[in-house]
Amino acid sequence: MRSADAPSDAELLRAHVDGDREAFAELVRRHRDRLWAVALRTIGDREEAADAVQDALLSAHRNAARFRGDSAVTTWLHRIVVNACLDRIRRRQAHPTVPLPDGSRTDDRPAGVEPAAPASDHDTALVVREALAKLPPDQRAAIVLVDVQGYAVAEAAEILGVAEGTIKSRCARGRARMALTLGYLRESPPPGGNPEAPGSVSSEPASATPLPGAQDRRDRG
Repeated sequence: MRSADAPSDAELLRAHVDGDREAFAELVRRHRDRLWAVALRTIGDREEAADAVQDALLSAHRNAARFRGDSAVTTWLHRIVVNACLDRIRRRQAHPTVPLPDGSRTDDRPAGVEPAAPASDHDTALVVREALAKLPPDQRAAIVLVDVQGYAVAEAAEILGVAEGTIKSRCARGRARMALTLGYLRESPPPGGNPEAPGSVSSEPASATPLPGAQDRRDRG
């Protein structure tokens, strides 16, 4: 959370447009962790996510003067990042390649972002990531913003530039697809037979079950 006397995001963006060489860097420092998390979970590949964030921030840097203030600066930044991710996903689908094995490297991630999952949760996290990767890009982006990152439907709609009803529909369809893929997890209690043990999958409906890595918006500052 920024201090009370620190410039707002909008003030930093205006300062950048006016020629302040440090303003945009400070804006990026404030939001890079969230932008990286959204990109990584939307694309599912570290190198692709890093490239998407870089492309998005270059675009934001060059086009800052076009920002009209119709939304929050962070919403504007997220929109550019998500669009960059969706563009890369669509290009990858149009020209598929054979992916290299995921070495689960963590040493090259931005500081404070995407810590390694505990060993007990690692396999489940990988399965959920694979299930996300199988969703159509639009559904995946909605699920990542609402169910993983904890954005309100209205905020996700603003980021993606669609109606709130569209976000709800995409989330519902995406959850239904993932429920089919992940259904077996709900039938396998953890060792000891306690279905409510930490790390177990709740017996609640799929639409009410948070995905691993989901964040409470109250923690965002």
